[in-house]
Amino acid sequence: MEKTGDIRLTPIGVMHCGLHTPTDAPKNYTESAETGRLEIFPQYLEAMDGIEVGQTLVVLFWLHEARRDLLKVYPRGDRSRGLRGVFATRSPARPNPIAVSELTVLGVQGNHIEVSGVDVIDTTPILDIKSVIAPGNGQTSEAEQGMRGPANTHHHKEG
Repeated sequence: MEKTGDIRLTPIGVMHCGLHTPTDAPKNYTESAETGRLEIFPQYLEAMDGIEVGQTLVVLFWLHEARRDLLKVYPRGDRSRGLRGVFATRSPARPNPIAVSELTVLGVQGNHIEVSGVDVIDTTPILDIKSVIAPGNGQTSEAEQGMRGPANTHHHKEG
């Protein structure tokens, strides 16, 4: 088995919110009414072009305070459910503590994006932001398709 080299990730911003400890944070964005502000670092300001109020963003966070040494957990801390491997859960404890949240845009001003659905703590690093895939068959919305440009086409030789 071939090993991959080191992977380096550079945060593109940071979350600002009223949640200060992991115990303050909702278990998941689907359970959260919390609001916060994504501060995008100035060198990435152009990448925010097209983000609009009402849009849902998929935000990848680095859970900087999460344990990285656990491979099994009790789902949601419920011991009656038995131990499970972290890859079968949404536990923040994992070898690479990357969180995925779907946040609703409440406002955009400069390099800040006001959002709701926050489930991470204040100062959590932001790794990436993507637009959400539209419901249905996995296709993106028309607006998102326009941002992506023409669909990739593959030409095959017949014969």
